[in-house]
Amino acid sequence: MGSLSAFALSIISAAILSRYLDKVEYGTYRQIIYIYNTLLIVFSIGLPKAFSYFLPQQSMAQGKQIVSKITKVFFLIGLAFSLFLYLSAPVIASILKNPELVTGIRLFSPIPLLLLPTLGIEGIFASLRKTHIIAIYNVSTRLFMLLAITLPVILFGGDYKTAIYGWFLSSFCTCILALYLKSRPYRNIEASKADYAFKDIFAYTAPIMQASLYGIALRFADQFYISRYFGPETFAEFSNGFMEIPFVPMVTGATATVLTPMYAKYLHQENGIKIIADSWKNALMKSALIIYPLVIYFMFYAQDIMLLIYGHKYLASGLYFNIAMVINFFDIIVIGSLLFAMGETKYYAKIFLISVLVVWGVDFILVKLFMNPYLIAITSVAMRVIRIFIFLSFVAKKLEINIYKLFPLQTFIKIIGHALAVVIPIKIASLYIELNIPIILTLIISFALYGIILLLSQKAVGVNYLVTAKAIISSRK
Repeated sequence: MGSLSAFALSIISAAILSRYLDKVEYGTYRQIIYIYNTLLIVFSIGLPKAFSYFLPQQSMAQGKQIVSKITKVFFLIGLAFSLFLYLSAPVIASILKNPELVTGIRLFSPIPLLLLPTLGIEGIFASLRKTHIIAIYNVSTRLFMLLAITLPVILFGGDYKTAIYGWFLSSFCTCILALYLKSRPYRNIEASKADYAFKDIFAYTAPIMQASLYGIALRFADQFYISRYFGPETFAEFSNGFMEIPFVPMVTGATATVLTPMYAKYLHQENGIKIIADSWKNALMKSALIIYPLVIYFMFYAQDIMLLIYGHKYLASGLYFNIAMVINFFDIIVIGSLLFAMGETKYYAKIFLISVLVVWGVDFILVKLFMNPYLIAITSVAMRVIRIFIFLSFVAKKLEINIYKLFPLQTFIKIIGHALAVVIPIKIASLYIELNIPIILTLIISFALYGIILLLSQKAVGVNYLVTAKAIISSRK
């Protein structure tokens, strides 16, 4: 819920600013965000993941020292990040060929100093099993950020600099709230020496940072080859369509946030492997109940969705969208949370490095032999699926457990078969029944029919799509 609200508010912010700022102003603003998000991967050094791994293994008194240690490091890194942005602004502006970025980046440069110390709050409260705090924090801070950035632009006709001033104000308030929340669980506890020193923490987090950098290199491979060998028109079709359903990473990311500290806690306990296997299967089943029906529907209506968002010029983006959505069937396997809990971050980074080398090499061969941009997209998805199963095999071997026992395969088949049985007749009917209504109404009607029929027929196939919603409601009670 917290992730969904954060995503929704970011979309609203982009929609508002794109209308109130001219293209040059808005483009500069988006470039600054891109620069910040890219460099954040480097400067955060994977430290936000440390909370989920180390805190479950320590007492509350020791946990207080770990939180204090890492937060102080975040302040120092934030200062370095801010100085780097300020001093390197002319170089970045030159690389991106936008002179206005010098002013924009320097104006933005104090913000990392305020935002870096806020990182890791999800890991802390997931470890303490107080995830409702994460939702409250995400909703409140993102809502205030939305208002602080957009209202001055709307009311006073400001430019992108006005938006950055609002971002600074919201970052300051977010920093104060995050520091309060980080200290709140430990306020009546006296800190004691933790079992882990800085070198242990960095030994764990550095490979995570490396893997994130390799992930950037993987994404850049697709963009590079399609942009260079197939031209700007094909690249536009690719960039618009080659994306997963945004809701899916929210579900899997939230699941990983909760599972990592739990795995770290039970991994070395008696009967812990059975608890982990059971919770793993339970998480997979509940994720599949939410995600698989959505993916099936979106795959059958991919072109209609692209038509609604981008218009007739980008109908070809629908095929890229379909290719990208294949990964959503496998993304529910939140294998990273188990690898992080096991401390296998070096192996995680190594497989990502191998993936980079393979993808860049295979893509080069494909463009020389076939000159088909869709093969580039297929290679990207195939590599992700292969990487997931390599990680799975490694984990199964380490835990001495049969890999097939980790999957509720029968449930997966039921969900996919049921979704296909419902969506295919609706799609066929929509092709033969010509309704002179806008595409958005076609999508709304078809999706409503799809959802209603799924829910009405769920007992017949032995699944319950509302089990997760019922769990959320009962947990709040």
